[in-house]
Amino acid sequence: FPTLHSIFFLTYTFYFSIFLSPEKLLVLTVATQETDGFHRFMQSANYFKFNVKVLGMGEEWKGGDVGRSIGGGQKVRLLKEAMDSLANQEDLVILFVDSYDLIFAGGPEEILRKFQQTNHKLVFAAEGIIWPDPRLAEKYPSVRSGKRFLNSGGIIGYAPYIQKIVNQWDLHDNDDDQLFYTKIYVDPLQRERLNMTLDHKCEIFQNLNGALGDIIKINKYLKCLFIFSLPQIYFNYLANYIPNVWNYEQGCTICDQDMVDLSQLKEFPQVTVAIYIEQPTPFLPEFLERFLSLDYPKDKLNIFVHNSEVYHEKHIQKFWEENKDVFRSFKVVGPEENLTQGEARNMGMDLCRKDLSCDYYFSIDADVMLTNRQTLKLLIEQNRKIIGPLVTRHGKLWSNFWGALSLDGYYARSEDYIDIVQGKRVGVWNIPFMAHIYLITGQTLRNELKERNVFVLERLDPDMALCRKARDLTVQRERESPSPESFHMLRSRQGVFMYVTNRHEFGRLISTANYNTSHYNNDLWQIFENPLDWREKYIHPNYTRIFTDNLLEQPCPDVFWFPVLSEKACDELVNEMENYGSWSGGKHKDKRISGGYESVPTDDIHMKQIDFDKEWLHFIREFISPVTLKVFSGYYTKGYAIMNFVVKYTPNRQAYLRPHHDSSTFTINIALNNKGLDFQGGGCRFHRYNCSIESPRKGWSFMHPGRLTHLHEGLPTTNGTRYIAVSFVDP
Repeated sequence: FPTLHSIFFLTYTFYFSIFLSPEKLLVLTVATQETDGFHRFMQSANYFKFNVKVLGMGEEWKGGDVGRSIGGGQKVRLLKEAMDSLANQEDLVILFVDSYDLIFAGGPEEILRKFQQTNHKLVFAAEGIIWPDPRLAEKYPSVRSGKRFLNSGGIIGYAPYIQKIVNQWDLHDNDDDQLFYTKIYVDPLQRERLNMTLDHKCEIFQNLNGALGDIIKINKYLKCLFIFSLPQIYFNYLANYIPNVWNYEQGCTICDQDMVDLSQLKEFPQVTVAIYIEQPTPFLPEFLERFLSLDYPKDKLNIFVHNSEVYHEKHIQKFWEENKDVFRSFKVVGPEENLTQGEARNMGMDLCRKDLSCDYYFSIDADVMLTNRQTLKLLIEQNRKIIGPLVTRHGKLWSNFWGALSLDGYYARSEDYIDIVQGKRVGVWNIPFMAHIYLITGQTLRNELKERNVFVLERLDPDMALCRKARDLTVQRERESPSPESFHMLRSRQGVFMYVTNRHEFGRLISTANYNTSHYNNDLWQIFENPLDWREKYIHPNYTRIFTDNLLEQPCPDVFWFPVLSEKACDELVNEMENYGSWSGGKHKDKRISGGYESVPTDDIHMKQIDFDKEWLHFIREFISPVTLKVFSGYYTKGYAIMNFVVKYTPNRQAYLRPHHDSSTFTINIALNNKGLDFQGGGCRFHRYNCSIESPRKGWSFMHPGRLTHLHEGLPTTNGTRYIAVSFVDP
């Protein structure tokens, strides 16, 4: 007698043996062009090892604009022609689906099993909205639960039954396929003769058409075998993960597929680079330096610069003079042309569109600070029609892409946005909106985005106009019409996919808000808005070595010497003071201080006078306080100072300073120029210790106690002009 285990095994084997094998499933789809959506469909089909036959590839599409009106009959005609050679295979199951807006989320075995469980010969997808003739709604059979109406984007059935229904087609290519199938389905006799039903509970087909309320359920469970969608944007979001495109264990599973190997090319592709300066932008010289340092052959770069700001003309002029012969070509359009942003961006893009030798168009705004020299190569290698590198504001969630759109077509935060921005999910992401920096293939500009004014669309800024047109205006069309009839399946126009990659660190976005250009060196005031860029420009490159390598000296007892300000910081601070020009003259009467009298006066300008006091105090707290804690163990400074000023020593005005104590707990004294080059003499002598420091280093600071112990004097400057920045900290 068989054991209980063997009985179970035999029963299990027999039960599943009645199901059709995967070899009995043939997928048919219509695609006249290899769009991004088609490639995504085939990628999911190959993952599950479906046998796919494509109908109509290379054929002219005559099925109408089904994104906006009726149409799609060409699909029925192509299916009818294909079934002539397949209908005699009675056990062959045909799965006829759209391809531009569909991905598989399950394999052939599961689809066949669920099909057989319906106990019907022919099954159509179902949706909750009737299209295209709402008058037929009353003819539909009632359903207790699920979706009631037919959707022609998915059909599964035995080959003879597929042939029986399509053989009834005698209409034109631009007639409506869904209306054709609907009229057959609502006929009770036809429904019975063809043994047909709808996938009311979405066991096989998960259609997102009109299913906005089901999004949470879909996202959590993903129980359906494959998904086709409208709204298209949310479908693109889901396709970033399905089927097994990205997961926490492996990360991105397809990011290395179909990449361009630049090392195998005979020569690098030719790129038109468009730089846009559309508002006063801090750190523009540094932006240009970083762009110039990109690791890409300069003779393969055509440069187009649009500068709308008179303030930046000096920066662009210098960049052009130094590099006009470095690149393949160099064109500058300045503020005198008075172009709108849309006009300027169309002009830049057109340079690549018209040039058949232009392989890529690389657009970058001046508020993008690239830190990765390989950025251009990495984007090209990823082999997408439109792709941008992820860049964010330092320490913030602000970035150059949107993961979703609101109902009115503006910003909405996708569920994965924060994880992508913070690098918790790394990959290449299909997104609905991008700005600031992106790469587009020249072929895409000449084919899909060949409209000349892609940056101009009523009520939209240029970036939003471009992205809307890349999405082929389908989202706008859906929301302009409030009637349910407008929400029908889009099966021929899916636009061009836009991607953002965070597979590498690329750089960051500069904040242009509150950028005041009324100063001589305006970037000095950016310590709050753009702290990382301020630090990179103005803090000494060896500053961090104070803490890692103990890079500080003690030339006199309790006098510490360390690097803090960069060469640029020193130069710009001196220039700012000289531009202001109102030096005090070293007089005892001084209305700038409490009491109006200075006992040991210097020839100086206070930070308050140039409206730099808040920024300087922040500098003290951020960069001086940590050193204080290191050298004066146990002392926690408040980082507060009333007296912050730049002193000017010259033989003819004030060459030295007599012995004195500072009204501070401790004092910093930063050398702002070079001894031997800019001046002779100078230095500081501490009387109690008979110790002098006569060779100050530019950008280095002395730090010493102010009261009681460290009586000191300024040694005579014998030639030239010496500048120092002084703060009496914790008075």
